Amino acid sequence: MPGLFASRRGALVYLALWLTLGLMLGGVIALADAAPLPNALLFAVPLNLMYAFVAGFSAYYLCRAYPLGRAPLPLLCVLAVAAAVAGLLWLGLAQLWNALCLLPAMSWAGIVIGPQLAALVAALGMLLYGLATAIHYLVIEFVRAQTAEQGALAARLAAQEAELRMLRTQIDPHFLFNSLNSISALSTQDPPAARSMTLELASFFRHSLGMDAQRKVALERELALVRHFLAIERQRFGARLAVREDIAPDAACCLVPPMIVQPLVENAVKHGIGQLPEGGVIMLTARRAGSLLRIRVENDVDASLPAARGNGVGLANVRQRLAGLYGHEASIHWSRRDDRFGVELSMPAETSGD
Repeated sequence: MPGLFASRRGALVYLALWLTLGLMLGGVIALADAAPLPNALLFAVPLNLMYAFVAGFSAYYLCRAYPLGRAPLPLLCVLAVAAAVAGLLWLGLAQLWNALCLLPAMSWAGIVIGPQLAALVAALGMLLYGLATAIHYLVIEFVRAQTAEQGALAARLAAQEAELRMLRTQIDPHFLFNSLNSISALSTQDPPAARSMTLELASFFRHSLGMDAQRKVALERELALVRHFLAIERQRFGARLAVREDIAPDAACCLVPPMIVQPLVENAVKHGIGQLPEGGVIMLTARRAGSLLRIRVENDVDASLPAARGNGVGLANVRQRLAGLYGHEASIHWSRRDDRFGVELSMPAETSGD
């Protein structure tokens, strides 16, 4: 039966319920002195199991044909007529089954169906049909609500994916704009360096294209892209740009959103090292602390300049992407102490095997 019999567990529960009702009916017939208990059970149990299938299928298709959203009065009339017809049919089925039990080969198995027992069987048939109808309505509405919830969840996930793709695509134009400005500045001061930087930029974007289709990449791969970016910036800053790394092996294999560290390093170069005539150091640190991955980007800054408010494209983009992917499980914090500025990312530590 569709709905209730869609799973083995549902079918077993349904049949167990009707078997219990059959045993109860047999007990009532025996207590009323209509027949001995074995005869009453042989009459009631098979009759209930047969009615379970007949009423079950009929009630299911009736519920599908007349959903709950319709006008209540016509729906109640249809259900009442269907229950009355089912009760009378069950009474006829009971008399037929009893007649078969009274045949000469099984004359010991029959019972006496008097007016009171006939009325009880008909009324019980109507009630059981109503019960089957109510159960099917509950199952249909539950499945409908579950399907609607899954559809809403799929829509939210699709919207989230679209938002993440939009945020991801903000990075490339932002980085390209800054890089082209650097190439423009070098083209008059150092044309060979500008040409080399152009080639490095092309290599950078070829490398990043392979990460576009992936939701998450290993931190080691993300850092490889960062190193490529720093190689581009060294064409402009030379020895003024120094980089130190402290990456734990268990952190390097953790998964992160692609291009999540590069904007932070780009900010460190643009707003930190780029403002210092003597240059400075960018420190990259990654540690795994239990179930969390912590990544920190720290750089020298000009202590005489006012502290940045952290409202740039890079930090805002990273914050929104972390919130979209991890919700409250991830965070980004930045702080400035004298001549050092640091940004720390915290997110769930996931690996490809999780």
